[in-house]
Amino acid sequence: MSALDPSSYTATQEALARCRCYRKEHGLYGIVDSALGRIMLEIGSVGAVTMPADFGARVRDHLQARKRCGPVIGHPRSGRWTFLTGPTDDSYLDIALFSDLFRDCAAVALPGSHIVLPSPTDEHTGYRSWVCPPDSDFRPELAEVVAATRECRPVQR
Repeated sequence: MSALDPSSYTATQEALARCRCYRKEHGLYGIVDSALGRIMLEIGSVGAVTMPADFGARVRDHLQARKRCGPVIGHPRSGRWTFLTGPTDDSYLDIALFSDLFRDCAAVALPGSHIVLPSPTDEHTGYRSWVCPPDSDFRPELAEVVAATRECRPVQR
């Protein structure tokens, strides 16, 4: 897609409309990368935990049983899910936590890094979509998702 390509213009306009919705209805203050038509969200006031999809399904079920599941983004091509949380904290500095999550191919997103929210272009191509769409501006605390991740970890053999 180039800047002069009509499909690029349409993708950008659709992404801008979706981005406004995310801001107004869900408190997700992303910005649109007009070159790609993607919606970028900086980690900070929103945190994120990423893991393999099969592991993520167990974590989602665990959180839903407690009525504490927030938005979850699916990345079908890579087989990963990203759980959006409340504000990030200093837990990314915890070596024991890093080791626990690393062993399970999971990670806490670092403050200042960016994640991509589902845009219309992503959904049409199957690149990124909502597994659990946002519900107003609710997001569980980062510590809740990390605790659920530890409780639902795969059995080590």
